[in-house]
Amino acid sequence: MRLHALCKKTWVMSLLVFALVVSLTPVSQAAASLSVSQALENQNNSVQAVKGYVVGQPTGTSTVITSNYPNDYALALADSANETNTDKMVYVQIPSNLRSTFGLQSRSELKGKSLTVTGTLTTYFSHPGIKSVTSISTETGGTDPTPDPTEPTVPVEDYYRTAAGKTGNTLKTELHNIIDHHTELSYSAVWEALKKTDEDPANANNVILLYTGRSQSKSTNGGGVDDWNREHVWAKSHGDFGTAMGPGTDLHHLRPTDVSVNGTRGNLDFDNGGTEHSEALGNYFDSDSWEPRDEVKGDVARMLFYMAIRYEGDVSDEPDLELNNTVNNGTAPYHGKLSVLLQWNAEDPVDDRERRRNDIIYSDYQHNRNPFIDHPEWVNEIWN
Repeated sequence: MRLHALCKKTWVMSLLVFALVVSLTPVSQAAASLSVSQALENQNNSVQAVKGYVVGQPTGTSTVITSNYPNDYALALADSANETNTDKMVYVQIPSNLRSTFGLQSRSELKGKSLTVTGTLTTYFSHPGIKSVTSISTETGGTDPTPDPTEPTVPVEDYYRTAAGKTGNTLKTELHNIIDHHTELSYSAVWEALKKTDEDPANANNVILLYTGRSQSKSTNGGGVDDWNREHVWAKSHGDFGTAMGPGTDLHHLRPTDVSVNGTRGNLDFDNGGTEHSEALGNYFDSDSWEPRDEVKGDVARMLFYMAIRYEGDVSDEPDLELNNTVNNGTAPYHGKLSVLLQWNAEDPVDDRERRRNDIIYSDYQHNRNPFIDHPEWVNEIWN
């Protein structure tokens, strides 16, 4: 009996010790948020929750404004609500669906408030930042409308809300502000992205090549004669940006093309006329220009229109790209021929494949859109 009582006592004591250990173990340890200082030290492209105080809106690498906010696109967080040293701040890129709730132009009262932001720790405005944000919440819970990353469509009119009613250069500037600061890919990552953005809807193992229209195996990308490679529709020498992250890796103007056809196109401007290409029938070229096949003339034009508003030179490492009405632009940051591009935009309207591509780039990769696919009428508002 004494042995039985002793065993029972030992068993009860073990349960008490176990309960004490469990009660002292932080059950949400894995989900704990980082401080801003920790986020600054871990810019490693990991997805983390970061908690900090809103101290203003970043507008440049070392500039954070605290009033008269120009838009709802970004926040600066710090470990102190009174922090003024930008080296102690992390910059947050706000996705379009959260801007009206957490942007400072719409909600200036958020300054000084504590927020928890979940996203990828990576450079933004050439400064430690958080991009590809999936949620933002206030100290008391607040509003946390988490986007569905698998959903290919977006509320387009809400995305362009601040552009409504604008025309000319005012519209051009506002569209630039809306699509600016997208999530940038490495040049090697472009290979896999193109396999999804340009997938043949009739054969998921293939991509459609831009100039030939040929359906070709995704696995045949490379540098061989009959391989497909990454075509810069805005020739990368026009502005001399090469394959740098940003303009050199922007999916909105990168397309899969036959290697040899891409070589013939080179850095030619766009215009009508020339000799038909023997491998890419329907495409014409001469010494200073390239004319794509009719089925993608509008696609080409709208890609160039996008580049001309996305890259305005307002960030130190980005070119100021502009369209002009000439050819032989060489290494200058210009592309032509504008009058012909306007014609192609009208003659080859937006189709479902172009819309699907725009949706995929927005939802899965860059988180920005080509406005001229969503609103082709804006082309004439800006350039006519």
